[in-house]
Amino acid sequence: MGKLATNEVLQFLIIITVLLATARIMGELFKKFGMPAIIGELLGGILLGPSFIGSFFPGFFHFIFQDPKQPAVAFDGLSRLSVMMLLFIAGMEVKLENIIRRGKAAAKISFSGIAFPLLFGFAATWFFYDQFFDAATTDRTVPALFMGTALSITALGVMAKILIDIDMIKSRFGNLMMTAAMIDDIIGWMLFSVVIALAHLEGESKFSAVTVLGIVIGFTAFMVTVGRRIVDPMFRYANEKLSKPGAELSLAMLLCLAGGIFTEWLGIKAIFGAFIMGVAIGNSPYFTQKAKDTFHDIVTYVFSPLFFVSIGLKVNFVSNFDFTIVLFVLAISILGKVIGGFIGARLSGFKYHKSVAVGFGMNARGSQEIVLGLIALQAGIINEKIFVGLVVMTFVTILLAGPMIRYFLRKHEEINGPSSDLNTRQSETTVPVAV
Repeated sequence: MGKLATNEVLQFLIIITVLLATARIMGELFKKFGMPAIIGELLGGILLGPSFIGSFFPGFFHFIFQDPKQPAVAFDGLSRLSVMMLLFIAGMEVKLENIIRRGKAAAKISFSGIAFPLLFGFAATWFFYDQFFDAATTDRTVPALFMGTALSITALGVMAKILIDIDMIKSRFGNLMMTAAMIDDIIGWMLFSVVIALAHLEGESKFSAVTVLGIVIGFTAFMVTVGRRIVDPMFRYANEKLSKPGAELSLAMLLCLAGGIFTEWLGIKAIFGAFIMGVAIGNSPYFTQKAKDTFHDIVTYVFSPLFFVSIGLKVNFVSNFDFTIVLFVLAISILGKVIGGFIGARLSGFKYHKSVAVGFGMNARGSQEIVLGLIALQAGIINEKIFVGLVVMTFVTILLAGPMIRYFLRKHEEINGPSSDLNTRQSETTVPVAV
């Protein structure tokens, strides 16, 4: 096994120090203004990368991040581990009991909220492929499926933050929104795993797309049913017999890695296995809240910032900013998700203004889209201009969601009164769902 030379170790430590310090400072700065830390972390990376430092101080940029090569390769490995852990804690936020309890209404919102952006993204990419995907290395089917999938996922963490900010996280409305976003996450990652299989990236996929879809569905179903019964005794033993919370943290990390190893072996990326493993573990009654909070904080304040700030080093956001492409991505993403969420909410019994609020809530994007975009960029499914468009779309939808939810919920109360929470349309025969 090779090793880093002394000067390379120093370089590696400098890279981590510069990136983590920048990410945390920018993240905290943006949180002070009521915005998610992810925006500050991404902008910090853009400032450090070829977009700014690399353009105005190229010598400094190459000295820190590119010379010599080995430390950069080592950091790439660390960033891949970071994104696995990020998706693992995202999976831990999925509460299966909420999906079961509110499944019918949430499923209508989620399925409609997935179907419309999936169709919009696929159709728009298919018809405008030659104009916008000139640098992609695959045929138009895979990019079209990717864009549809990437635009269909609601950011669970961003949704939770918005609902907390408007003091609705514990309301029936907030619970239903969170449940719909949870279903979104699971279906979205399953779809993306199939896109990866279809792409046959670098010969990694060992099975056909149909076989992979079957394996993905089987793996997901196994982990949220039988898998939970397997991990529960493991965490119970760790709680009763081993040191706390260290044993729980070690076990959680090992299971995260095991899930990632399995799906990486399948050729559908380690992040999917980590996500599904997080779903199984997060619902274990023997994985204590203290251990969950500790694991979450380690990822949120150390590993996740390192990943997001590193994205800015990979792409020149200035030279690859194409206003037409940004508008293209924004239009299909916002229209598809808002219309889909709106229709799903109407089918679930909401009145007009509250349905629009649901649509804009489901429109919130976040880390998932950026993770998907980066994987697709590295695989040649999309080009750098499309990736920049996805990042800008993430920024815009995050900033748009909270104010639009507040506005339409306020309009809803002005028309129906504060006591009218669901306001089912009288003409509908569907059973009203408490929201």
